Amino acid sequence: MDINPAEYPYDLGTYGRPVTTKNEVGQTWFNRGLIWSYAFHHEEAVRCFERTIAADSKCSIAYWGLAFALGPNYNKPWEMFDEEELRSTLSRIRKAIKDAQEYASAATLVEQALIDAIKERIPSELSELAYRASNEAYAAAMGTVYQKFPDDLDIASLYADALMNLSAWNLWDLHTGEPIPGARSLEAKSVLDTALGQEGAYSHPGLLHSYIHLMEMSKTPEAALVAADHLRGLVPDAGHLEHMPSHLDVLVGDYRRAIASNADGCRADELYLAKYGGDNFYTFYRLHNYHSLIYAAMFAGQFQVSIDTVTRLEASLPESLLRIESPPMADWLESWVSVRVHVLVRFGRWKDIIRMKLPEDQQLYSVTTAMLHYGRGVAYAATGDVKNAEKERDLLYAAVDRVQPSRIAHDFPNKSKVVLQVAKAMLDGELEYRKGNYDLAFQHLRTSIERDDSLVYAEPWPWMQPTRHAYAALLMEQGRVEEALEAYAADLGFDETLPRARQHPNNVWALHGFHECLVKLGRTEEAKIIKQQLTLATAVADVTVKASCYCRGAGGVVKG
Repeated sequence: MDINPAEYPYDLGTYGRPVTTKNEVGQTWFNRGLIWSYAFHHEEAVRCFERTIAADSKCSIAYWGLAFALGPNYNKPWEMFDEEELRSTLSRIRKAIKDAQEYASAATLVEQALIDAIKERIPSELSELAYRASNEAYAAAMGTVYQKFPDDLDIASLYADALMNLSAWNLWDLHTGEPIPGARSLEAKSVLDTALGQEGAYSHPGLLHSYIHLMEMSKTPEAALVAADHLRGLVPDAGHLEHMPSHLDVLVGDYRRAIASNADGCRADELYLAKYGGDNFYTFYRLHNYHSLIYAAMFAGQFQVSIDTVTRLEASLPESLLRIESPPMADWLESWVSVRVHVLVRFGRWKDIIRMKLPEDQQLYSVTTAMLHYGRGVAYAATGDVKNAEKERDLLYAAVDRVQPSRIAHDFPNKSKVVLQVAKAMLDGELEYRKGNYDLAFQHLRTSIERDDSLVYAEPWPWMQPTRHAYAALLMEQGRVEEALEAYAADLGFDETLPRARQHPNNVWALHGFHECLVKLGRTEEAKIIKQQLTLATAVADVTVKASCYCRGAGGVVKG
């Protein structure tokens, strides 16, 4: 608490909000707390607001900040707090609000309005109904504040955030492009669009961050690209904000820029890690940034970036962290240990997968255990060892049954048990294919596609290699070129098969497959057009792409 604000090691840019305090140190710490809140680094935001209070114990808005940062957010709603954590947190929030009210008479009208509104955020009891009621009451209260202060960019940002939290990660119907029934997505968009038309909006990290989250699930994610470009570098040492533009980069197929933005985010996160370590909830965001960097690199065909980042990710996940029970860190973080398997399968590193050892504690590492059985099964199948592939298939099914229902898959909100159903169908397909049961194999692979498509939106997508890539590659091997072409067209977004958020424009794997199909079908003029995109995509890959999946026997398997 006694840190000199001038020695603070993080560059948070220049944004700030003048508040009611005559203490310059307190003002500095408040600005930092607010920025960290907008950057979803709530633990550091709490530290900064506590330092504001230490500098000026009568700064009422600092207590508001403390109550806000401790509460729920877009990635961690009330439902995701475990019971012990929730009781402790609510106690701290109630005290912060009481202290804010005690000193509110000296605050500005807008500060008093924020303090009045934050009271509504506290649930009356520990139940989903109460959580929903408190979220709605808080959104209504913030709506009243917004009506009084419509030109205040912080108020606009906080109100939009409250509206979005009513339907976090469920703002739009991915198929129709319309808001999910009950979601107030259009209202949030109106608030943010109005705010972004005001002076200073493109220097406001909260507005820009929220706009990306709002639009990424819509039919027009590119509408937020300008906001994303203004966010890049705005808060250099806030890793999550540096990463956020990549949510859109991936959706529009700009994998090079997604890699760059995530590399910036990971750099910032590692700066924070060096000082505070990784035994904290922000580790979820740091791993998310590593994951996003790996995901983008996989689509770009960059094996070395992918595998090097996996190593950095794993270094951030000591077993001691996973054994923390409150909050239950394994539920949030363990599935990331399995990302290495996703990468090795993507790049056909069959020998590397087979050499991997199972975790000693398979209960703690339940998702990783299941994914390794999947990876081994695919590796054995791809190399013609059907007997061992069958063994791994049975072990996969048993391992999935043992995965705890509470385990989250890489990124909120999908559960690992659900995502691993994709693995089961994929391995069934690969196995039956190697047995020569092609119709049954493709039936299983189509099931894997259906399960993959049915996952709840997350960025990155929790199944990291599109299921259509394996399906189409094996169709090509069987000479079923027209069917493969359809699968590639869907993956690339060349038709209306998939919703916008499920398309993967410009990815080198599907581009190669689509181009090959066109050539085989004699559609040379179309092939020439796609060749331009493919040439650019292959230029940045560090592997020779000969098929959309290395499971294709003629695909030039990378030696493990």
